[in-house]
Amino acid sequence: MGPTPGLCFPRKMAAFRWFTAGESHGAELIAVVEGVPAGLELRVEHLDEDLARRQRGYGRGGRMKIEQDRAIIVAGVRGGQTLGSPIAVRIENRDHASWLDRMSTAPFESPPERVTRPRPGHADLPGSLKYDRADVRDVLERASARETAARVALGAISRVFLSALGVDVFAHVVRIGEVEASPPAGLEVVRDRARASEMACADPDAERRMRDAIAEAAHDKDTLGGVFEVVATGVPVGLGSHVQWDRRLDGQLAHALMSIQAIKGVEIGLGFEAARRRGSATHDAIVRDERLGLTRSSNGAGGLEGGISNGMPIVCRAAMKPISTLRRPLPSIDLETGAASLAAFERSDICAVPAASVVGEAMVCLALTRAALEKLGGDSMTETSRNLRGYLAQAAARLTIPASEPTIDE
Repeated sequence: MGPTPGLCFPRKMAAFRWFTAGESHGAELIAVVEGVPAGLELRVEHLDEDLARRQRGYGRGGRMKIEQDRAIIVAGVRGGQTLGSPIAVRIENRDHASWLDRMSTAPFESPPERVTRPRPGHADLPGSLKYDRADVRDVLERASARETAARVALGAISRVFLSALGVDVFAHVVRIGEVEASPPAGLEVVRDRARASEMACADPDAERRMRDAIAEAAHDKDTLGGVFEVVATGVPVGLGSHVQWDRRLDGQLAHALMSIQAIKGVEIGLGFEAARRRGSATHDAIVRDERLGLTRSSNGAGGLEGGISNGMPIVCRAAMKPISTLRRPLPSIDLETGAASLAAFERSDICAVPAASVVGEAMVCLALTRAALEKLGGDSMTETSRNLRGYLAQAAARLTIPASEPTIDE
């Protein structure tokens, strides 16, 4: 018997989902994540550590001297463990007290001065047209990268979950403007050096030249962008799928990174470099290792083939454009008068690539968490961990094929 005519069945909801709310100078940012299994050991310090890293970096603006981001977990955690219910986090905007006359949620006693000169490169003009707002502030407050503090808080929760599965995620800056870093060999060395660096850069010489480039841009009242790389190690083979376009993990990672404010390009593995090579110099040969079984001799694919993780480290890079708020404003048009004018200026950074790398970590963590839960399932960490062990044993049995040729260790 078919469904009753007119009866609408709800669409199946995603097992892992999240969202944020809040404006740059509003009272607070709010972040909610649903689908984290119960029994995960979680402390607010896990979130605060990443929030503090997001505020570091030479070239940050005056806002960082005002805000000292601290997370307040208000739901979904009890006694230091997740409950399986939605986790809600608040982050106070300390600067809000100075903006009550412009950012109150109640009707204004007297209308605040409107922002009517949109900034090129920002959401100001298209957003004000799309939402029919005469005051550009109604757009720029939400479009601001201040929102990424909420993402970093949720990414920190995902990082703890992934760590319990043996996955580690880190980022490092590889370029600021024209200055390109030469990271050392060894992913652990790169991770440790980047974490100890104010610029999140694993190359000390390049870091010095990056700081000089930022100082020069600041002197010219200009801004700088750059490139950061996010690496995830310990990711099991088999996350994502080839069977539908929206289940491909490389697409999900690209979407996650591209959604960060000011990101204009994403690469995975060799990325655009692969387009300049022949296939024989691009693809990763499958070889045998006595300890790992079947593995790869290189990682040009960046840990992803056919939209599926292949067991190698996942490597993504994101290109960040220079910040669009300039102390030497570009030409614009006043939306109120129609007259040519200079773009409005909002307090901003000179360079935020190191901070963006922390946001990139968070987005990769969130994307990998969703993919892991889609593959493994589990309402509790006990169940998810058991599922992982069973799956890894199954995969290891398939990868352990009797050798008829010498192994790579021989």
